Amino acid sequence: MSTTPRPVKSVGFIHLVPFDPSDPRKGHEEGLELFEYAEQLGLDSGWVRTRHLQHGLSSPAVFFGAVSQRTKRIGLGNAVIPVGFENPFRLAEDLGTADVLSGGRLLPGLSVNGPSYDDALNDIVHDTGWREEDYGYGRIERLRELLSGAAIREVPEYNGIGGDFDSARVEPHSAGLSERLWYGGGSLRSAEWAGSAGLNWLVSNITSYEEGEADFATAQRKQIDVFRAAHREGDAARATVARVIVPTDGATAAQREKYAAYVEGRTPRTKTVHGGRTLIAPDVTGTNSEIVDFILGDPAFQAADDYLFELPFEFELADWKQILDQLANEIAPRLGWSPAK
Repeated sequence: MSTTPRPVKSVGFIHLVPFDPSDPRKGHEEGLELFEYAEQLGLDSGWVRTRHLQHGLSSPAVFFGAVSQRTKRIGLGNAVIPVGFENPFRLAEDLGTADVLSGGRLLPGLSVNGPSYDDALNDIVHDTGWREEDYGYGRIERLRELLSGAAIREVPEYNGIGGDFDSARVEPHSAGLSERLWYGGGSLRSAEWAGSAGLNWLVSNITSYEEGEADFATAQRKQIDVFRAAHREGDAARATVARVIVPTDGATAAQREKYAAYVEGRTPRTKTVHGGRTLIAPDVTGTNSEIVDFILGDPAFQAADDYLFELPFEFELADWKQILDQLANEIAPRLGWSPAK
């Protein structure tokens, strides 16, 4: 296992787009403002989480449609869309529309999991057919085929009613979108499947480990290696690593106090194994030099092509801007990255 970091291809952030339920517009507007600010800083991408039945972004394609009209260059990623909540056909239409509006900037990150609520709520969220649905990897394969522009029907002969608008494929079709899919995973099984399927690989601050390897960074590094070993592009296959990283340089005294309390409150959950073999990465806070040293010494980051900073959803717009400012102007340049023009 090489300890020499790969050249950094891109740097970005992940945002939950949280909001006050009594004023949801404000949180969404702040999300738009943050993407504008990140583009001004020269960051390569901004990614959003998807949250259902929570006070976070539930409709990323709609949000990106709005972001696309207020930015020109920054990549728009999902970390991730839980496809179990989606009809792949309708999701393909939504992603295609957002990609067309953005000029081909979408970076859809995906995951698969079956319904997790109780039966009564699953009936409301997924309709009663959820009991017979396949919620495995095939759901993503179906989405990718729909995004690729493959014909899914024969176009009927024009009959003169309603105009000759029929298409054999999902519309709008955005060329190249089906090749920009990431799989967000945290296990060797998912890593091998994503590689064999030819997708990109995205890992975050939650992962699983194999027997005898209860170290977070080592487990993620092994997943990246397994992913590339299974991928047709081998060592050139794209892998992205995301972590919660909070720089204290450039922060006010009040912000530094808030950041320290945040990390201290979350640290206990990183010291135990959850659900059998699930680990949570410690949040990293410190000076820019300390953060650079951490990234350079982390086995998962060493194997990654792209770095993402996960923004704590408990913070506020001024805090997120301070983090992005330090990332773009101080931390990432020390890692060999240059801001986009």
